[in-house]
Amino acid sequence: METRRLGNTDLDLTPVGFGTWAIGGGEWGMGWGPQAEKDSIESILEGLEAGINWIDTAHAYGFGLSEEVVGKAVKEWGQPVILATKCGVLPDENNFPRRFASRETIIEEVEGSLRRLQVDAIDLYQLHWPEPDENVEEAWQTLLDLKQHGKILWPGVSNYSPDQLTRAAALGPVSSLQPRYSMLNRQIEEEGQIDWCCENNCGIVCYSPMESGLLTGK
Repeated sequence: METRRLGNTDLDLTPVGFGTWAIGGGEWGMGWGPQAEKDSIESILEGLEAGINWIDTAHAYGFGLSEEVVGKAVKEWGQPVILATKCGVLPDENNFPRRFASRETIIEEVEGSLRRLQVDAIDLYQLHWPEPDENVEEAWQTLLDLKQHGKILWPGVSNYSPDQLTRAAALGPVSSLQPRYSMLNRQIEEEGQIDWCCENNCGIVCYSPMESGLLTGK
């Protein structure tokens, strides 16, 4: 199957990846409803059998549940799979997502993600949101340090503005950006993220390319 090199990394991704927001279940504030673990694992395996070579997940998706299911599926698959996950969204007292990234919280999150995914290093580790804005530099430096220590292979970001990308890149190269992008949502064309990524050899792995199902015809 065709693959494409992601920005300044050595990761060759298939044009379509497997997104796992939904398999985080319905027991958290942005869940898509109950999901059977068996169905989730079988869906992942079917995607891998079809040729997909990377899976995108996040600590926030079910606050660990999605990563656990991905870890089980990949172990059952038994072949190399590129794994991307995210940090910077924590549960509040009602299990709703709270966007917050600091050095302390990221270090705690990455250890949990490694354990749940059952890997020694995460291929692509992304800051889920640039919040709080005053922590952009601290959070990005933490990811650069995690790369240096071998916990992650490549650092990326999600939902960043061109200005925030520039601030992060001043500390070290940004490997990828994960923005919302589809035929119906083209903000990153107008706001400048695509231009920034082209100029800085930063890959793009967009989320909701089918606009949460609106573009599937179903």
